[in-house]
Amino acid sequence: MENNNEVEILLVEDIPTDAELCIRALEKRNFTNKLVWVKDGEEALDFIFSTGKYAGSNKINCPNVILLDIKLPKVDGNEVFRRIKSDERTKKIPVVVLTSSKEDRDVAESYNLGVNSYISKPVEWEEITKVVSALGFYWLLLNKRTY
Repeated sequence: MENNNEVEILLVEDIPTDAELCIRALEKRNFTNKLVWVKDGEEALDFIFSTGKYAGSNKINCPNVILLDIKLPKVDGNEVFRRIKSDERTKKIPVVVLTSSKEDRDVAESYNLGVNSYISKPVEWEEITKVVSALGFYWLLLNKRTY
């Protein structure tokens, strides 16, 4: 299988309004040219590994960063993370948990699994814009990749 880096951001978010806010914030900084939004953990895995409705190519989709909610239907975010990190082809993809959960156990579990960053989604539009813009700037422009 060949790697495919055509996607810069994979947004894994089941709540449409939260996804739209993130996308709008990224659009303000012109970071949405190569963004894919998937609505549950199963779809995220299908997209990354080119299975399910994304089958048909021999490519692994390796975005520059995955913005991952942990409270997802079908396959939860922690399981998505485990599968990404357990595969040699995808384990170096940076994963940023972007979730509404501020629970200490969720933060601890995410870091114990090895996420690159854990960010609780702010509720105010201006704060969301600042946080998501900063994420895009760091992971797309400043961070150096090795895959």
